[in-house]
Amino acid sequence: MTAPAAELQKAVFAALCGDPSLVAMLGGPKIHDQAPANVVFPYLTFGRTSVYDWSTDTESGTEQLFSIHVWSKAQGKRETLEIMEAVRVLLDDARLDLGSQHLVSMRLEFSEARFDDRLTVHHGVLRFRAVTEPVA
Repeated sequence: MTAPAAELQKAVFAALCGDPSLVAMLGGPKIHDQAPANVVFPYLTFGRTSVYDWSTDTESGTEQLFSIHVWSKAQGKRETLEIMEAVRVLLDDARLDLGSQHLVSMRLEFSEARFDDRLTVHHGVLRFRAVTEPVA
């Protein structure tokens, strides 16, 4: 049995890579768990994942908070914001197949775009909340 967080990340990865519009915006399927050296901008990375057990005496399940990071070297925030919106459209309230888990709900909780002076890149963050339960 695969961990609920691993199943969710696999399904999110497939949804992002499977969207031709997003892949075109990124200049290819540049969606990484950890970005490889010398990756060409823009690209996405998976960020922090937190898993909370919300099981009761009669039901099992988890709440997961996970983030997607957008990285861009474009002049201004426009590219970052457009990519963030494409990710939001794909994932907010998405119905994804998780295998041994049922995705009850998935919602965007927070997003932010800023310029990182230290790295000289535009950095967008989207944080989602997903609730899953085992398939009966």
